[in-house]
Amino acid sequence: MADDDSTPGEDEVQNASLRKAVIVAMQPDQPPRVLATGIQYAKLMDAPLVVVHVDVSRFVTYEDPDGYVHSAPIDLNVDVGAVEFEDVRRAAEHELNGSGLTWTARQLVGDPALAIKQLGNAVDAQLIVVGTRKRGLGESIREFFTGSVAARLSHRQSRPVLVVPLEEPVPDEQKDIWTE
Repeated sequence: MADDDSTPGEDEVQNASLRKAVIVAMQPDQPPRVLATGIQYAKLMDAPLVVVHVDVSRFVTYEDPDGYVHSAPIDLNVDVGAVEFEDVRRAAEHELNGSGLTWTARQLVGDPALAIKQLGNAVDAQLIVVGTRKRGLGESIREFFTGSVAARLSHRQSRPVLVVPLEEPVPDEQKDIWTE
């Protein structure tokens, strides 16, 4: 049964204003080049920008028919996601003030690739921009077990994914990639 008298939820209204957006995935203390690249492409495409942070310390418990996501923390004593999101939002605001772009910041939860994919579908994104992982043995081990977000996005959805190096590339003559 269709409910013609229903009013769209807040996310639905905002998603409509963000149609064809460029999505930029950010982490706290990430080098600014990922966001700068997203801003550049949003301007080139005359598109709104959605800056997202995915809280991996929470998981989706269920989703309402209107798209509202209910989540729960993995550890009941930790709420780092809110602090991290605020850091990301502040960094984005600093870079985007005066840019003339329509933009918003969103906190997503759960698996990063799946959460970004769902948002991409909701706003019919033109492009998803992500950064590479940091260099280091610890990050390599983490990626071995969890996989690359960029690779998983490229295999699980049809939108273009732009991967931006976080750091300067390692020169060809340098034998060791990780110098820690």
